[in-house]
Amino acid sequence: MNYYENQKGWVETICGPMFAGKTEELFKIIKRMEFAHKKYLIFKPAIDSRYSETEIVSHNQNKLPAISIQHGREIKRNLKKDTQAVVIDEIQFFDKSMLKYIQELAADGLRVIVAGLDRDFRGESFGVTGDCMAISDKVIKLTAVCACCGAEATMTQRIIDGKPAYYDDPQVLVGASDVYEPRCRNCHKVLKDE
Repeated sequence: MNYYENQKGWVETICGPMFAGKTEELFKIIKRMEFAHKKYLIFKPAIDSRYSETEIVSHNQNKLPAISIQHGREIKRNLKKDTQAVVIDEIQFFDKSMLKYIQELAADGLRVIVAGLDRDFRGESFGVTGDCMAISDKVIKLTAVCACCGAEATMTQRIIDGKPAYYDDPQVLVGASDVYEPRCRNCHKVLKDE
């Protein structure tokens, strides 16, 4: 029996670098909820339209319908009376106000599962993900495989014109393998302006 099944509401965070399988992990959790006949809703940030505006999509092209939102307050507007769980992908793209909504949902007895990058291309905390980890009852931190040496990758490398990005480049650049690759700590590079 899952410890969390005895609780009224709780928060889970799935995090890691690009290509670690965060969205695939969400799919596994969702599949288990379906087997258990749990009612859930999936949300995604409107800014992330890489693969679809109305679905969460893994890099493996697995898909599930999702509600695209700009702000956390839109979650409650979309809840149904029988909703038991809320899934939010790409949590790093939301602002800190999302924490309030996540905590309210858990206090209302819902299971809240969020997934996102824990660090940006600089290797620094990305958006609200670190705060989500702090308020979570459960955290799953995934790793990828370093594109350079094959070690466990915990970092996301941004590549622009074949070179590492500069530290002062904008934090948010929505993309996939066209501009990002997983790296271990030793192979991760960020250029500094002279």
